[in-house]
Amino acid sequence: MKKDFYYLRLSLISLLGALCFAGVHTPIVSAHWADLTVADIMVENTTAQMTLTIPTTLVKFADENGNGQISVPEFKTHQKELEDVFRDRISFNNNNSESAKLTLERVLEKSARPAEIPEMHSTFLLQYSWSGPLQNLAINYDLFPSDTHTPQCLATISQGGTTRNFVFTPESTIFTLTEESPWQEQFASFLKLGIEHIFTGYDHILFLIALLLPGGKLPELLKIITAFTIAHSLTLSLAALNIITLPTALVESLIALSIIYIAVENLWHKQFRHRGWITFIFGLVHGLGFANILRELTGSQGNLVLSLASFNLGVELGQIAIVLIAFLWLRVLHKYTWFFTVRRGVYFSMILIGTIWFTERAISAI
Repeated sequence: MKKDFYYLRLSLISLLGALCFAGVHTPIVSAHWADLTVADIMVENTTAQMTLTIPTTLVKFADENGNGQISVPEFKTHQKELEDVFRDRISFNNNNSESAKLTLERVLEKSARPAEIPEMHSTFLLQYSWSGPLQNLAINYDLFPSDTHTPQCLATISQGGTTRNFVFTPESTIFTLTEESPWQEQFASFLKLGIEHIFTGYDHILFLIALLLPGGKLPELLKIITAFTIAHSLTLSLAALNIITLPTALVESLIALSIIYIAVENLWHKQFRHRGWITFIFGLVHGLGFANILRELTGSQGNLVLSLASFNLGVELGQIAIVLIAFLWLRVLHKYTWFFTVRRGVYFSMILIGTIWFTERAISAI
């Protein structure tokens, strides 16, 4: 029996230690941009234009002053090297045979880019051309950071009034643009993006665990999680459709505060009569956490709705998995008397992590 206690304690401490380490070391306001590249592709009869926003570290050889931005003078000095990188890692093939001729037009200065793009990204304009009309254009994208958890390129491809969205990843690097590209590819790529978002969103995970830690009957917990899900889905949709807009730094700071509040409430209250409504309110805030990236999609409203629906479904599937795993694990731990003491320590740790996040995120907004 003592041996069981030892391994249970060891497992719990290891789990909390990993979560705390990962959480404290998560990038702050630009957390969702850390692994992300955005490509806006316009395809014509014999040409294609790509506006590409990438982490500057991918072309750090051109960042001579190390400020995280490729300036116009730096671009002119390293234009040939930059072209070689893009030509090697990104290819446009006409009917899977004729490769496009690449011309690197220019780098866009900060004033010409969307405000949501963080400081450590640079935006380039690439021009591709072919000798004849395009047929079944195949886009191969393989320019990803090697030191990030979930590298991905969120692409919007427009051709002849039709817009499609696709998420390139190291496991899915090719997209073929036919006259009737299957919607299943778009659905699957954004479904995966949603699942990855919730599993790498340590602030969301910490909030969910804080809700589950006090214990309770399954029907009561399901009501609380359902309130969070409905609210999360509502504001994510409204924000992605540009109906609601709030500064990213404010949203991320409020998410940190939500963790602090729930942990404090867990410490000083035994009854949580209004937990469902409080969870709903905080869920509205959490739903804004990833919406700024989805708003970068420049496609048609209907196309955006498909991307949003599949992304949101992915978020909810990932959330269900996290809740089930945490619930089953906590149900076992609640049988042991020592867990009640450990749980208070967990609440204080959550308050500490939330405070660190809030401080960092609030400072970045100044």
